[in-house]
Amino acid sequence: MKRALAWLDMFFAAWTPKGLYTRALIIIIAPILILQSILALVFLDRHWQVVTSRLSVATAQEIAMLVSAYDWAKDKGPDAGGRLAEMARDQLNLSVRFVPGEELPIARSKPFFALLDRHMSEEIRYRIHRPYWIDTVGSSAHIEIRVKLDGAVMHVLAPRAQLMPSNTHIFLVWMVASSTILLIVAILFLRNQIRPIQSLADAADRFGRGRPAPSDFKVRGAREVRLAAQAFLEMRDRIERHVEQRTIMLAGVSHDLRTVLTRFRLQLAMMPGAHIESLKRDVDEMQEMLEDYMAFAKGASGEQVQRVNVRQVVEEAAAGAQGKTFKLEVRQDPLMVSLRRNAFKRAIVNLVSNASRYSGTISIRALRSRGWLTVTVEDDGPGIPADKREEVFRPFHSLNKARNQNVKATGLGLAITRDIIRGHGGEITLGNSVLGGLKAVIRIPLQPAAD
Repeated sequence: MKRALAWLDMFFAAWTPKGLYTRALIIIIAPILILQSILALVFLDRHWQVVTSRLSVATAQEIAMLVSAYDWAKDKGPDAGGRLAEMARDQLNLSVRFVPGEELPIARSKPFFALLDRHMSEEIRYRIHRPYWIDTVGSSAHIEIRVKLDGAVMHVLAPRAQLMPSNTHIFLVWMVASSTILLIVAILFLRNQIRPIQSLADAADRFGRGRPAPSDFKVRGAREVRLAAQAFLEMRDRIERHVEQRTIMLAGVSHDLRTVLTRFRLQLAMMPGAHIESLKRDVDEMQEMLEDYMAFAKGASGEQVQRVNVRQVVEEAAAGAQGKTFKLEVRQDPLMVSLRRNAFKRAIVNLVSNASRYSGTISIRALRSRGWLTVTVEDDGPGIPADKREEVFRPFHSLNKARNQNVKATGLGLAITRDIIRGHGGEITLGNSVLGGLKAVIRIPLQPAAD
């Protein structure tokens, strides 16, 4: 039983629509259609049964009357049959003729849908008590009935519309029209209910990418949607206050520490001795570490999104990779997208610096395809084992076995890079390069309206 339920869950998960709008439409429309279909089947079946039975009774009574009239008038003269045929045509809308000496044909097999055939046969059998033959499928417009009389066979052609209900299409038209009206009302209603949810999702997505909310965004919709929108606005305000306070604090800490390092440099510049150079290098290393720590703590907060030429940013980022073989390929040049310029540049600088430490050849490719900006940085260095590639994104983590142990680093470069890329709503992954080393792939989704 559990396996069957699990299979049903997988089936519905794979084949049911994923959007809330479509699912809500199905929830509203499916029961209506099922109910109307059941009612239509029940009503039509009952309607056809009752109406066909009553029409068959009336036609069978008319045929029985003609049989009785023929038996009474057959001795009145040779033209009695002709007068009965005229009366049937004028008064009963039946085509009747009498064929002397004819026999009934062989009975045909009953049709699959034998509603009319069954009712008509029962009524003729009940009211006439004579051999008969009936054909309800031979002609599309008429039904033929033959009755064995004394010395003759009476042929009767009755219009099919006279024996079957002819107003069924009115009910079908009413059902389709009502379903269409219900569908239109449901679509209009759901569009008004789904639009606030879509606006909230768009505002949350733009806030996650550091972009301002749409100008028309406001708290609206159903009560639950309003509560969610209000909670989002309060959360956004708290996050912005926290980021602002952290930025102010980091700016103060950075200023104070840089002031201290500047005094160190001035004092070392005035001190004689050969050992001073090593102290200067230590101060420079402290300065670099401080910049890395501050960049990691600050992230990309405070910087606004702007239109950026990707080629120009990549070239500036790769300027520090001197003495290396550098290849750059940018498609759709100029490739203009909306990014946080300084943060994106720092992410590329970290990847290029990381590659330049351990390799001699660096290749960068950038392209825009299907709403995504993809930047690939490859090198011919030793690479990183597949089972260690996720660990290198952890702050202050370094893989000494995979890279040169003599290279000094804070272990924050890739952590900062991932934080920046995720701040743009994207992701960075590591893999094997065709050059033999490491391949870093950055993918950032782009907003069509902005880009």
